[in-house]
Amino acid sequence: MSDDSKKQYKIITVPDPVLKQTAQPVSKVDDDLRVQLDRMYNTMRAAPGIGLAANQVGLLNRVFVMHVEKDPRDPETEDTGPVFLTNPEIIWRSEQTSVLEEGCLSIPGQYAQVERPLSVRVKYLDYQGDEAEMEASGLISHVIQHELDHLNGVLFVDYLSRLKRDMMIKRVRKLVKSSGSDSDDDTAI
Repeated sequence: MSDDSKKQYKIITVPDPVLKQTAQPVSKVDDDLRVQLDRMYNTMRAAPGIGLAANQVGLLNRVFVMHVEKDPRDPETEDTGPVFLTNPEIIWRSEQTSVLEEGCLSIPGQYAQVERPLSVRVKYLDYQGDEAEMEASGLISHVIQHELDHLNGVLFVDYLSRLKRDMMIKRVRKLVKSSGSDSDDDTAI
């Protein structure tokens, strides 16, 4: 790992406009992109979080990282280990849905129930640039969909009523202004 890949990014919070922009496809996975992926992964783990999209660190390329650990409260959730997804695309969604509480490193301290398809299959380029597919359900499926939404300029609060969304964003502005910090100690997607 190079010294550059050990560094971290600053996580951007709402209402920064980069969070509402659409990320652009990556032409190839090369060493420069792997440095970005490593830095994103380090940033996510330090936050702490379980997923982080490029938009959240001010970059507009279609990549996200995730690492969901086995949760003793949920025997269905497996440890994914570090996963690096470049140009991710959902190629299948289940008709069955699930509702889970979601949070976001770019909307610190705010959580809400979000309904999404229970299972998805995603295709992407992996860390080496090879084509890969992953099928996921439950929490891992939610993380994939949440991070892919980021790449499309969509935040989890966009699934809420306007009143709830505006209240959450107002609280984040106040929190960031008073603390000078962008993150929360709770793990978030």
